[in-house]
Amino acid sequence: MAEAETKHEKLGGYEFYHKILKSPKFVVAPMVDQSELAWRMMCRKYKADLCYSPMFHSNLFANDVKYRKDALQTCPEDRPFIIQFCGNDPQVLLSAAMLAQDHCDAIDINLGCPQAIAKRGHYGAFLQEEWELLEKIVQTLHINLKIPVTCKIRIFEDRQKTIRYAQMLERAGCQLLTVHGRTREQKGPLTGIADWSYIREVRENIKIPMFANGNVLGVEDIYRCIEETGVDGVMTAEGNLHNPALFTGQSPKSWEMASEYLNFVEKYPCPISYIRGHCFKIFHHLMNVKPNSDLREELAVANNLQKFREVVKKIQSKYEPYHEGIQVYEAEELDPSVVQEELAYNLALPLWLCQPYIRVAPETHKQILAEKVRLAEDPNREKRQYFDNDGHEISRKRMKKLRRRMRRPNKPEGRHERSLENCTDCTNPMGSKCEFQLCRICCREKCYSQDMDCPGHGILIKSRRAKAKLFEESKHDSGVAEEPEEDDSDKSMQEERGQTEVQQTTVGICEANQISVPLDR
Repeated sequence: MAEAETKHEKLGGYEFYHKILKSPKFVVAPMVDQSELAWRMMCRKYKADLCYSPMFHSNLFANDVKYRKDALQTCPEDRPFIIQFCGNDPQVLLSAAMLAQDHCDAIDINLGCPQAIAKRGHYGAFLQEEWELLEKIVQTLHINLKIPVTCKIRIFEDRQKTIRYAQMLERAGCQLLTVHGRTREQKGPLTGIADWSYIREVRENIKIPMFANGNVLGVEDIYRCIEETGVDGVMTAEGNLHNPALFTGQSPKSWEMASEYLNFVEKYPCPISYIRGHCFKIFHHLMNVKPNSDLREELAVANNLQKFREVVKKIQSKYEPYHEGIQVYEAEELDPSVVQEELAYNLALPLWLCQPYIRVAPETHKQILAEKVRLAEDPNREKRQYFDNDGHEISRKRMKKLRRRMRRPNKPEGRHERSLENCTDCTNPMGSKCEFQLCRICCREKCYSQDMDCPGHGILIKSRRAKAKLFEESKHDSGVAEEPEEDDSDKSMQEERGQTEVQQTTVGICEANQISVPLDR
């Protein structure tokens, strides 16, 4: 791990923005498992002015040496650089920040994550109502760190509350503020459009440098956002993942970007899951067509750089003739298991070029969900059938399991099928330690009727009968009228014996009187 130490005096506000950060306008957002060193270095090649680390958990960073070592991957060329933490304890955040401050130019506090994991961990956007706590967190870091503290937030529905929120963070010591123009509830399929008017009003009411976040699909959006809101720079996340050359205004061939990223990974290693995630983002539109389902499966199970490169080469060999004009491209069928709505696949550029992914509008998404519910409730709908390799009909769950096995034929199963044989008297599985190769029920009946023991099942009929007999003999010899203690198995045995005697008596009476009486079983 190459380390770069911060050796400048602590600056704040615009002095920090200009002298330390070098007046950045193109900013790569903090992204969990996505903004690792290899990706940051690639983005810097394509005009990224400032990069953030992935979001790190302050508690893990402060207390787990391995987690901290893996997180602190940087190099001298990886500047300017801001490390982001999440958490809700001022002292824990301070401990983590002090361990990281020599490896970056500022510490950012995540106050904008809207995901369920942030709700469970009580951090991110789920702290935005606790102003006293947030004020204490920012003040603690501002006073004790030798580098500036920055914050990333989301807006409230109430414009004035959003402004007061930003002003509170500024007073507490925040030296740079990033405002995402969406509320906490705008996420996933309900993301919708970010409202830049909120960002403009916050910009007009605070004095520290400010970045905008949201609605960035191309470099033209960055310039338009700066003009409309007056911010100093624009941060992008998803747009950057689909097109790492976004800041240059280019839409390069996807296989070139993927191949270049793999070269950076070779120089700056990272987990396989990060690589797979980036490749799926770069090839997002290609993976939505049905003829590429095999390539999608190969990409999903690739577990080393060589296999990722093989997938990239296959994509290049298929689509490069179309790009060069050697062959005429005809639109390929969409894969219904991946793309659920035609509106989500209306591309302006050929699908092999890097370009943004545009989500369907929340209203459209709700219509799709409503249609799914209607079909699910329709008793006349045709039920989809699944079959195995032998043509036998199987359940959907079984089919999914078979598909997983086909994708990873060499992966050992976490759970193994039961290998026990059946009981010799019935279809239940026999006890693994039973001497008679019976299930527990059959074994109990055998031991009771034949006066036997089965240590494997813990059924000790013979031993307990012998014990009872010895007790009766000793009681008779001594004349002591004490009752032996009965355990549960003795009681149940006596109950069974009593029931059997009653049944036998009833049958005898009925036979003597020629009466047919059914026994209650």
